Amino acid sequence: MTDFDGHPAVVGIVPGQPELVALSAAAWARAATGVGLYFAYVDPTRHTVEELPDGSVRHVPVDPDSVDDSWVQRRGRIEAHLHDVVDPTGVPWQFRYLAGRPDRALTHLARAVDAAVIIVGTRAPGVRESVRAFVEGSVAVQLAHHQHRPVLTIPLSVVDWKAQIAWA
Repeated sequence: MTDFDGHPAVVGIVPGQPELVALSAAAWARAATGVGLYFAYVDPTRHTVEELPDGSVRHVPVDPDSVDDSWVQRRGRIEAHLHDVVDPTGVPWQFRYLAGRPDRALTHLARAVDAAVIIVGTRAPGVRESVRAFVEGSVAVQLAHHQHRPVLTIPLSVVDWKAQIAWA
């Protein structure tokens, strides 16, 4: 176990995700004596060819015949959004654009930066996302089962259990 005090958190994010994940991570960092955050997006359309000591990776498209540089613009948009959302909190942060399987990439980054916790959001609500979660599995569950750091999962939708009880 890595002590929370003085160790950063790794935060898995996806484009278009509610700001709640980044803001919750910033709140955790402030509560954990002002440690920093490593935000990471894992691009499943790219393959890691080298893991670097700082947690970043060299990556190439999964399709070797593809020449797709859209990831550069995606990285820029994500970083710009993080500046808008996280900078006002005063929490120090860095961004890593990773590739491959999210659970493995986030685990590599957490090891490289000696993170105390990995923070991820739940999937967006909806039938399509439920089917995708069933087929692909939950990143939070995969992380919880395959590495030793705690996983903090930020719920992205509120369920009113009282309203869903049929017999009440």
